[in-house]
Amino acid sequence: MQINRRNFLKFSAVASSALAFGGLGFDLKPTVAKAQLLQLKEAKETTSICCYCSLGCGLIVHTALSGPNKDRAVNIEGDPDHPINEGSLCAKGASLWQLVENDNRISTVLYRAPNSDKFEEKTWDWALDKIARRVKDARDLTFVGKNAMGQVVNRTDGICHSGSAALDNEECWYLQGLMRSFGLVYIEHQARI
Repeated sequence: MQINRRNFLKFSAVASSALAFGGLGFDLKPTVAKAQLLQLKEAKETTSICCYCSLGCGLIVHTALSGPNKDRAVNIEGDPDHPINEGSLCAKGASLWQLVENDNRISTVLYRAPNSDKFEEKTWDWALDKIARRVKDARDLTFVGKNAMGQVVNRTDGICHSGSAALDNEECWYLQGLMRSFGLVYIEHQARI
């Protein structure tokens, strides 16, 4: 065989394809389908909304009712009856199951003290008490009972609230009431669902 440019390119293309696809483990034996459908038939379906981009895509979450995965999500898919996404999901929504069922997900409170370079593990009760104390201290420090004209305003200028896009209107209504009961006037939200 005479080596010229054309033959060299053909040989290189065949060799690189064989190396690339040969390493993927292709097998020509018939495959056996996993029994995920059986697992989904015995699972509880719950509708939910995707937490990522505030578009509000509908989800169906399948939760196992028995077995080793009892009370854990076994599948998350798009809701075909939802008017926004009609069953389709973007790449983030399609990978939502990994967010829910991830063994590497941090499930404890990690606290880093001021000027420290290490995180300490704390309890949820400690963290909630700490947050409540700091909110109360900030509110007390910046509370204004009357404005310059002597009018009663009962507000705090030292705290603001920036809402979440994953809340629906009812949750926003409760959140607004809570924030206003603290005396906040700087309240922002981006509800779209």
